Amino acid sequence: MAMAGATFPALKSFGSPEGSDPAVPVKIPGYLKAGDAIGITCPAGFITMAEILPSVQLMESWGFRVKIGKTVDRRDFTFGGSDQERTQDMQNMLDDPDLKAIMCARGGYGAVRIIDQLNFDRFVASPKWMIGFSDVTVLHCHLNRKYGIASIHSKMCNSFPSDWTLADPMQIETILSIRQALSGTLLKYAAPPSPFNRPGKAEAVLVGGNLSIIETLAGSKSDLKTEGKILFLEDTGEYLYRLDRMFWNLKRTGKLEQLQGLIIGGFKVKPDDPGEEFGKTLYDIVQEKVKDYHYPLCFDFPVGHQKNNFALKCGVRHSFEVNANGSSLTSLS
Repeated sequence: MAMAGATFPALKSFGSPEGSDPAVPVKIPGYLKAGDAIGITCPAGFITMAEILPSVQLMESWGFRVKIGKTVDRRDFTFGGSDQERTQDMQNMLDDPDLKAIMCARGGYGAVRIIDQLNFDRFVASPKWMIGFSDVTVLHCHLNRKYGIASIHSKMCNSFPSDWTLADPMQIETILSIRQALSGTLLKYAAPPSPFNRPGKAEAVLVGGNLSIIETLAGSKSDLKTEGKILFLEDTGEYLYRLDRMFWNLKRTGKLEQLQGLIIGGFKVKPDDPGEEFGKTLYDIVQEKVKDYHYPLCFDFPVGHQKNNFALKCGVRHSFEVNANGSSLTSLS
């Protein structure tokens, strides 16, 4: 799935990200090499030390050092520590000059509770990769909107196999895509054809993540700007009527109007309650909202709350193509 490519300098600038403050350049953090350090923290849900050990051991086998934050093994009800503890742990990692990447240990809920308490001044001066998905979409959107800094949408510590030798090929491939993304590999992914796809080609910055998170950030300082970009979306555990409402939000707030392309990833739909059937599929919902636009559209892309959830570089330019053979997405940095 991944295509080998060159490693780039520590910091690259490609001009202003579309739809954001023109004074903010697009910044790609330095890619990692052997000996570089990755921090692990819990900005949302709790996780134990035992649960993250497989990810620590594997990343160390890749040649990276791992620094474990104080929120690992902390618990405040559903959270990985109190708001204050999670804020301080993330702040320490944002400010740590030794770290080249920060991996969020798991999703859940909680990043939005601390995002406005974080100071990104040192992080912006020396960017590092933020890694995660689901609730971590808060951080991806905030970094893209406020600072134009690239990040990695991918699986987290809780998705690493407990026994690498027993992992199936798809699990192995998705975890290895994190290493490839961190190391500067040009990533290329493909999805099979769908009768609901819309053909076309585009080249633009890739943004996106969890649909419900993107919706809830609307109007905030972390509100994702999508004009001129390729947008990818995924979600889990939502009723069809709720997905319809979220896509109406994207349409009414202009997020679907001037895209260069739209990628629909995995959506685990909650079954309708008996007698409350919605009557439309996800394909119907999406097609209704984008019928007046003409950019390429694909469904069933390998990203989301599913086993085939590959690492994607948010904020990085990609080429995107949809044709009769399916869809493909290739990072250009």
